[in-house]
Amino acid sequence: MSGDTDLIKLYSGKILALAADIPHHTRLDAPGATVKKRSPLCGSTVTVDLTLENGTVAAYGQDVKACALGQAAASVVGGAIIGTTPAQIVQARDELRTMLKEDGPTPSAPFDGLEVLRPAVAFKNRHASILLTLEAASDAVAQLAETQSA
Repeated sequence: MSGDTDLIKLYSGKILALAADIPHHTRLDAPGATVKKRSPLCGSTVTVDLTLENGTVAAYGQDVKACALGQAAASVVGGAIIGTTPAQIVQARDELRTMLKEDGPTPSAPFDGLEVLRPAVAFKNRHASILLTLEAASDAVAQLAETQSA
């Protein structure tokens, strides 16, 4: 029964509050890039639209169909991503992956709100859903970098 108790603790009030209030939860009309990611393990999907101006994220939209943990991650990312650089987004993705898979440090500001997901370290089957938004955003900025350098 302790496994059930740990899972209940994982879905804290803070995580559920974040999941219920996802910033930028509508798609952009004319994004610079769009990336859809799906977790094959749980079926969660995230579609990210973003636009860069002067080297930073100027507009961001997302459609999130994920568990509460994936939604909470999308909420933190949505609240922090405007004004960030592509390098910060990729760094946050890598830091979140390290936090989850190796119990590493919390992602750097402005994505340090992802600390709320630290209890998920013990639940490897939840990692993919939590990573979806930053993976999609990282792919979107990479897509923009390719089109701008072409």
